[in-house]
Amino acid sequence: MIKTSSLQAILAVFIGGGLGSIIRYLFGVFLNRTNPHIFPIHTLSANVVGCFVIGLVFAFFASRADLSSNLKLFLTVGFCGGFTTFSTFSYETINLLQTQSYQLAGLYVFLSGVLCFGAVILGISAGGTIGRNL
Repeated sequence: MIKTSSLQAILAVFIGGGLGSIIRYLFGVFLNRTNPHIFPIHTLSANVVGCFVIGLVFAFFASRADLSSNLKLFLTVGFCGGFTTFSTFSYETINLLQTQSYQLAGLYVFLSGVLCFGAVILGISAGGTIGRNL
């Protein structure tokens, strides 16, 4: 049985993620009208904006302990996570650096880049293989 507080947290993430995803889509549509696929400006812009927003949210919550943890989840994991997961990656890297876990931060950045890039290549390869066999 899920506790009421857990259910509220799940709903906060769900609603925030949906809103973040919708806004990300609309953001991309708008930017693609001004710069149609020459450079992935929509993704870069979404990542930069998402990182800025998650930084604002974490700074705001650091100074306001009285605010709801569900609101924090709504804005960070939900909204920013739906808008871009790069914001979470960037914030987690900053947390590692702030705790002077420099080697872990470097490893996290390196592995995220290499493994995620590699996973995309593997996914494209597997998808092409599967698609040809259907």
